Amino acid sequence: MTSPTTMVSRLIESTASPQERGFAGQLMEMLAIPVFVLDSDARVVIWNHACERLTGASAGEILGTGEHRRMFYEEPRPTLADLVIQNRADEVRHIYPRQVPGQPAGGSLSAESWCDMPRAGRRRYLAADACPIFDELGRITAVVETLRDLTDEKMAQIALEQLATRDGLTGLANRRCFDDTLRAEWARALRQQQPLSLLMVDVDNFKAYNDAHGHLGGDECLKRIATAVASEMRANDLVARYGGEEFAVILPNQSLKGAAIVAERIRCRVEQLQVPNLLAPMQHVTVSIGAATAIASKDTDASQLVAIADAALYRAKHMGRNRISLPISEAA
Repeated sequence: MTSPTTMVSRLIESTASPQERGFAGQLMEMLAIPVFVLDSDARVVIWNHACERLTGASAGEILGTGEHRRMFYEEPRPTLADLVIQNRADEVRHIYPRQVPGQPAGGSLSAESWCDMPRAGRRRYLAADACPIFDELGRITAVVETLRDLTDEKMAQIALEQLATRDGLTGLANRRCFDDTLRAEWARALRQQQPLSLLMVDVDNFKAYNDAHGHLGGDECLKRIATAVASEMRANDLVARYGGEEFAVILPNQSLKGAAIVAERIRCRVEQLQVPNLLAPMQHVTVSIGAATAIASKDTDASQLVAIADAALYRAKHMGRNRISLPISEAA
């Protein structure tokens, strides 16, 4: 099926009759999808009604200018049509990371990206197709770009991806996401020869708490603790619900000393929540934390880091709970 971009570009080619070119202009104004056309100097010669509605910019202020880029992006950035006119198609993979598989031939480009839409005041996820128009000597005289608003579809996709990687109760990363991230961070630590630290965080006496407060009370407790743990994270750290009442924290490029500091901040933050415990009215919910750090090597894997952190967590429990524990060789 011929795309609107290709159909319009054929109608306004230099080989088309004046009647056909006039029809092309009328067609673009009637199209429900946004369309704009740039001439060989990258100035707007057509900006249809749908494009006005999408961007919030009228044709009267855009026609004859090169201001179209500012209708889509806050920072200076070329549209696909600009890349085609300027013969910069090889840059599309850097500017538009999400390219449509199987790029069309003949100098056309297709890509998808988030656009700032400054005038409209709302970010939109747009699919763009840019198709050049040639004269009888094979020179580009204009480029037609059509746009499709895929924001709803993209948001639905993101929601599905979050369901696959997020814990439904706490909103933290789930066990699957933790496992994938730990493998990726281990591989990166191996390449860069940087330390990788891990914290295993367990809610003390949670089964008894859950029995006393019911599942709803237990769920609320876990959500509050999850928020407390997450509040101590850096941008590149990951906190996940490892299972039940246990959480795991991945700390890339973090020494054991630094991991111990983070662990103590988490312990204190949870203690300061003062979540009441019906079984012990004078006490509040606390956590025990095991920490471990490793320099990745080809002779080890991430599972050993988990085992060391788990063993440290067990010692924290054994020593009386509401404390952090380091690996024996480091704690001695």
